[in-house]
Amino acid sequence: MQAIPCISRLNAALLVAGLALAPASAMAYHPLKTDDTGTQGQGGHQFEIGYDYGDDGTTTSGEIPLTYTYGATDAIDVFVGVGRVVDPIDGWGNIGLGAKWRFYEDEASKLSVAIKPEMTVGSSSAANRGTGDKKSTWGTSLIVSKETGFGELQFNLGYEHDPNNGVTGDRENLWRVSVAPVWAVAEGWKVALDLGLQTNADRTEKNRMGFIGAGVVYSPSEAMDVSFGVFRDVMDGAAENTTATFGLTFRF
Repeated sequence: MQAIPCISRLNAALLVAGLALAPASAMAYHPLKTDDTGTQGQGGHQFEIGYDYGDDGTTTSGEIPLTYTYGATDAIDVFVGVGRVVDPIDGWGNIGLGAKWRFYEDEASKLSVAIKPEMTVGSSSAANRGTGDKKSTWGTSLIVSKETGFGELQFNLGYEHDPNNGVTGDRENLWRVSVAPVWAVAEGWKVALDLGLQTNADRTEKNRMGFIGAGVVYSPSEAMDVSFGVFRDVMDGAAENTTATFGLTFRF
């Protein structure tokens, strides 16, 4: 196999890191980045597997994210996730851990609110391979879901502290706000937009950037979803980061 030049390895590592941010939650409401307040119900299980492809204009990257979720109560989920990087570096990324608690729900207004704390576990071996971070990260999200006449509307406000960014002089405290309207267009089919603003970790750029995405979900049964989405970073200077994501969700 031909060796990857050092600069290409650096670009690949940065792109992989972008794909692998908060791996446990990456497929929370796949293919969206914006999560919903839904939980599995007490004793319910969910397994998610997918493929994420990233392209920053010079380097491409691929990762297979895996997430397992268990319904501890009707309103509380706990989950664990990890990503297997497959292109151009091979190896496991950081393990992610978290929970989601839907603490408010009003059936009359069809409005619900949840909080979702999560963390990734630092790994020296993953950092040495370029497939993960050495230091642990943590964060939390406030999630609001509203059922509407056309489908659903999701809103997220999230915060993440990433000390790995401090090593390279980048921003460690990262905020994100996003909204996602989801349309039920036919039996078993949903389409969605996902729009957000977030902190740009790169200190050489403006501290605020955005993303825009679109996705489709097909549910042949209540026990299975097939989903696909495409995202593009915006207001990020000269960067041209695009991500395509495919996922399978199984409930049992």
